[in-house]
Order: sequence, then C-alpha cells, then structure tokens
Amino acid sequence: MRKHLLATTANMLLAMAGSAYAGMDEAKTFLDKEVGELSTLSRADQEKEMQWFVDAAKPFAGMDIKVVSETLTTHEYESKVLAPAFTAITGIKITHDLIGEGDVVEKLQTQMQSGENIYDAYVNDSDLIGTHWRYQQARSLTDWMEKEGKDVTNPGLDINDFIGTKFTTAPDKKLYQLPDQQFANLYWFRYDWFNDEKNKADFKAKYGYDLGVPVNWSAYEDIAEFFTGRDVGGKKVFGHMDYGKKDPSLGWRFTDAWLSMAGNGDKGLPNGLPVDEWGIKVDENSRPVGSCVARGGDTNGPASVYAIQKYLDWLKAYAPPAAQGMNFSESGPVPAQGEVAQQIFWYTAFTADAVKPGLPVVNEDGTPKWRMAPSPHGVYWKDGMKLGYQDVGSWTLMKSTPDDRAKAAWLYAQFVTSKTVDVKKSHVGLTFIRESTIRDKSFTERAPKLGGLIEFYRSPARVQWSPTGTNVPDYPKLAQLWWQAVGDASSGAKTAQEAMDSLCAEQEKVLQRLERAKVQGDIGPKLAEEHDLEYWNKDAVAKGNLAPQLKIENEKEKPVTVNYDELVKSWQSN
Repeated sequence: MRKHLLATTANMLLAMAGSAYAGMDEAKTFLDKEVGELSTLSRADQEKEMQWFVDAAKPFAGMDIKVVSETLTTHEYESKVLAPAFTAITGIKITHDLIGEGDVVEKLQTQMQSGENIYDAYVNDSDLIGTHWRYQQARSLTDWMEKEGKDVTNPGLDINDFIGTKFTTAPDKKLYQLPDQQFANLYWFRYDWFNDEKNKADFKAKYGYDLGVPVNWSAYEDIAEFFTGRDVGGKKVFGHMDYGKKDPSLGWRFTDAWLSMAGNGDKGLPNGLPVDEWGIKVDENSRPVGSCVARGGDTNGPASVYAIQKYLDWLKAYAPPAAQGMNFSESGPVPAQGEVAQQIFWYTAFTADAVKPGLPVVNEDGTPKWRMAPSPHGVYWKDGMKLGYQDVGSWTLMKSTPDDRAKAAWLYAQFVTSKTVDVKKSHVGLTFIRESTIRDKSFTERAPKLGGLIEFYRSPARVQWSPTGTNVPDYPKLAQLWWQAVGDASSGAKTAQEAMDSLCAEQEKVLQRLERAKVQGDIGPKLAEEHDLEYWNKDAVAKGNLAPQLKIENEKEKPVTVNYDELVKSWQSN
C-alpha cells in the first residue's frame, strides 16, 4: 500500500512538473497531498518555507541538476517523491540517482581525481569527513553559507536542530557535510523470550544472575550459549547472529566501530583521541602517525585482536551455520525470521522491515516481540569511549561543481532536510536527523511499535554512537583493506593476530604513500618512529591516555545485565 501511495504521489508531482508553472500553487498541492500534519511546522510556516524555496530558486529555473545517493528507503522516498515535488515547486529539474554505496564513493573519487563534474551534489557517509577536510576538494559549508551560497541558504535551516553535525565538522571547526539520514547499530533481542518465566528461571539457575540486556560481552556470551540449541516454542533457536563471507560488506561490519565496542583506541566523543576506533593515531596537529602498535596505534593491539577473536568464536559457536557464508544484505533479514535470540550488531535501518505485520517477531496488535538497546562493551572498554557506530549519510558539495549548479543542488539538499518535510520523511525511512523530529508527538504515538528506536534516540546514551572520525585521512583507500584482512581471519587463513598485523601494515603503506606525495599538506600523515607495545603504552599512560592497552590476562570479566524496562525508565528520568 505504501509503495502504491508513493507511486501515485510521484506521478501526480511529475505531471505537475511537466507544466510550465512552478510556484506556491504546486507547493500547496504538495503540502496537502504529502505532508499534511506530519511536520514540526504549522501550515502557515510550511507555506512560508515553501515560498522561500520558490523565490530562491527563480534564477535557476529550467536547470537540470543531478545528485546521487546510495539505495536506502529514505533516499528512495527522496528520489521518487521529494525530487518531483521540488521540481514542480521550483522549476529546477532534479535527477536523484540511487546506486550502491561503493559506487557512490567510486563516483566521488573519480570527481576528486579528474575534476570533472559528475554529480552536482553527493549524499555520502560522514565517514569521509577526514578525507574531505584533508584533500580540501569539498566545499566548507560553513564558508559556503556565509559567502557564495548565502543567497540560497534557507533562513529556517536551523543547523543546531541537526543531531549529526558534530560528525560532519572537521578539526578546523567548519561544517563540510549536511546530514540527510542517520541510523545506528544497536543490540537487538527477543523481549518476549527474555521475559519468559521459564527462560528467566533456567538462566538464573545456570549462570547465577538475571537474564536481561547484557552490559558487557561476558554476559552476551553467556546469553548466546544459553539460547543456542534451546527449544523455544517447539523449535531449536540460536543465541547469536552475524555474517562471515569474505565480501566488501564484511569491511563495514568492522570499520563500523566493532573495535570500539571491544575497547580499542582512546576515550573521546565522537571519536577517541589521539587513537581512534580504527586504531589510527594522530599527533597534536591531527596528522596520522601510525596504525600499528609499533608506531603507537592500536589496529593490531590486544583490544583489537580480542574484538576479532570474539567475533570469530561467536560466529562459529552460536550463530546459524549458514551465517558464515552470508554477506551483510543476506544476514539482515534473519533475526526477523524468529529463530535468533539476540544480535550484538544490528542496524536500526532494518527497523521498518522488522515490524511488518505477519512476521514471526511481530504481535497481532502490531507491536514487536523484540527490542533494541545499547550495545554491550568488551573487557577493554572504559567509560568515556564511544560504544558503537552511527551512519550519517550527508550532503556534500564538491569545489569542482560550478557555483550555479552547486547552488541549485544546495536548494534541493535543504528541501529534503527541511522542517517542512522531515517528519514525514522520517516516518517513511526511520533515519532521524533532527532533534525536533525525534521529539514530535507523532513519534511518541508510534514509539510502541518501533521496538525502542524512539526511546534510544531521545536518550542521553545516543552520543556514544558515532561514525568514523577525522583520524582516517583517506576513507576510500583505507576502508577497502578491512574486508580482505578480516576475511582471512573469518576463513581461517589467518589468526586474529595475523589478520590485524596485516591490516595495520597495509594501512601504514597507504599513510606512507600519502606522506611521500604530500597531497594533504601539513595535515597529512607523518609516520612516527617504531617502538614496542610496552613503550607506547607507557607513553600513553604518562600523557593521560589509554591506547594501546596491554593485554588483560583474564578477558572473561564478571557478566552484568540490566532490566530493559528499568533502563528505558532511567533514560526518561534524565
């Protein structure tokens, strides 16, 4: 039904766009048909914002603008509904292409290397913030909004309302990307199974503590063991879900902050400093100085190796056997099929697909049988560290794009993130970017059917989830190394230590090439001298830092769990 409505609305708007008229009549039709009351703005303020777009777009009417993003539900909505609406209202024809995430990065790289204007704007992950800042080929939006782009910057944009701008701000304190969609990876579990009296009693009898949301990896491991092979509702279930195929998507599984959950790197939000969750260390001038422990990094340190080893152990012992041969997209739907008790690493982008009526994990009244909660942390983790990953797809304007085309594209980027449309867009895609949207009464009403998503985004815990930070100087080049290294460990070709030794060495080869080429100027890599783990640990401690930490002999700490309902209450009282 939703797809039918999207298609109907899109067809109506395309028909409007085909006429010679663009203006407030078209805007009012759009507001009537598509937005209605699903906005944080009153109807009068919606019309005021639309009038601004109509007026600001006049110099660019008739232009053909091309933008691109990865294929997500949120971006499908933008491409099929909001782009035609924008065209109808402004007269600027928008082609919003949807391609794979890797293809977006490839197109961006090509534009950076060639200077050819392939797209007028990109929605690319904020993971590239270190890349954009160091190469200086993306426009600083801070400068843009104050200077060249001032006449096309919406006075109602309200940058402070965006929850992800700290992820798209570089060490120079300038904003380089505007968040468009955001989702986190959290802990997912069967709330109904965890509250079953027999399950609770049996777990307490076996492990000596209450079954609940695991606070640390020791508890997660116990719960995984408890449920694996257990008969629940007449079928054998599994205590864990993951994926292990040597495939590019295996890289996301780890660059998306798995090591941070274990306790890799230093304290610091949104990312550890001077050593981040990738294990890359920077100096006081934000220059990367190394990835390996030998240069003060942590990619192959004890915390990282522990992270990889736990991933391997749990995948083999507690996940469905088929999981070892699955990639990201193949594994995603599995928890909703009803045979998995918990998943430590579950993207909230799957929420919409996991609350569909008729699924084994959805009650007859439409409420989910599952919940999401903060991820448990590993034995090396310390308070003050980040605890997981948050994807922030963000609008980026390249300097190689002509000013007039960049201005027209910037208008579209602001339209699809505007307060007028953001609540409706968020109901479709469930990828929140604005505080005002998260607090909207419509999400208070919908919260019981979203399994804890709204509660999490309204909670103080949210700040511990963040994307890749500015320590990574060239995300496209470095990210592709991860799946190959971890894939060797997943396949058994290398041990966890060997895989991470190989990864940090390959990362340092890239850092060294960047240093020699001097393409990133005085904020590019400058590799440090090599010493042993003890030397760098002593140096870190002397400076009040953590990484690289020494190996903890007993990595099975005391397990801790919390009651989910009490956890949510504690958020609401803050």
